[in-house]
Amino acid sequence: MKQSFWKTISETARRCFPISWKDTGVMVLLLLCAYAVCTLLHLFSPSFNNETMIFFLALMLIARWTEGYFYDIAGSLLSVVLVNYAFTYPYYAVDFSLTGYPLMFLVMLSISIMVGTLTSRAKQRDKMREEVIREQMYSNLLRSVSHDIRTPLTSIAGSTSAILESGDKLNEEQRKELLCDIRDEAQWLIRVVENILSITRIGGCQSKISKTPELAEEIISSAVGKLQKTYPEEEIRIELPDSVFFIEMDPILIEQVLFNLLENAVLHAKGHTWIAISLKQREAEVLFTVSDNGCGISEKPKKFVIDLFDPEHARERDIKRNMGIGLSVCKSIILAHGGTVVTENLPEGGAAFSFTLPM
Repeated sequence: MKQSFWKTISETARRCFPISWKDTGVMVLLLLCAYAVCTLLHLFSPSFNNETMIFFLALMLIARWTEGYFYDIAGSLLSVVLVNYAFTYPYYAVDFSLTGYPLMFLVMLSISIMVGTLTSRAKQRDKMREEVIREQMYSNLLRSVSHDIRTPLTSIAGSTSAILESGDKLNEEQRKELLCDIRDEAQWLIRVVENILSITRIGGCQSKISKTPELAEEIISSAVGKLQKTYPEEEIRIELPDSVFFIEMDPILIEQVLFNLLENAVLHAKGHTWIAISLKQREAEVLFTVSDNGCGISEKPKKFVIDLFDPEHARERDIKRNMGIGLSVCKSIILAHGGTVVTENLPEGGAAFSFTLPM
């Protein structure tokens, strides 16, 4: 019983007073900055006597950038000692008998604890908000996966049952058609799995991903080659600048984005005769664009166009297969790279899907 009690006490103390080298460095650096600012102000204005306000600001920043109450309390204690030692007569000597010293100590300690409490609550609310967003993302993903996988599996099951049950009643052409359907649906399932694996690689849009300098032209060429293996009849136009761009990216994920956008144009740009992919520099960013001369984006309320990458809206579209998962993956990958996504209808007809990556 005693061991359990002391264990609870120690765990509570660790949660309230976590110690880390990083937070210790932040606290020391902020206090040194406050000390340096007060020293400079004294050099330029010897009558300056608002050192406590500077250290109050340092305490607020300590509460904001560190975890737990330990650094709030430690920072307030050190602040009081520094003000007493360096900026109170007799200078550069600690005198605990100064008038008002206990009051200043209690005020700084109380303020640091209150600020620390408010900041801790704000951080907890931010974490809860992130958890809610993550749960929503996983729920949308699960719905999209269920919708995307059910249709091809039903088709595969129906085709194989027809082959097994009909036996010799099917002629060679009918058998070949059913087998081609099975192959096409299996390939679609493979692409769905690739998209799911892409999501697990980034684990959500706020996750850190491994980025290396990659030649953008090679990534585009690889994505186009992969698409033409599946859709050899498609005309793909590639527009590249004269200069060469090395961009910090995860090449597998960006290639998946380009392939998803190209395949989206193949499947859903009704009446298109060509698809274009271009690369341009725009200030400190590189702009990738996949465009077509098809029917364009459906003219629905603006919110639908903005949320085109949301799987929740993908079911509203009358399409053979739902591309909600692929487009959701695109958005998550680009956001994880620090880029932006834009969709628009072109004036001459067709649609353009663009995204940026930092140079």
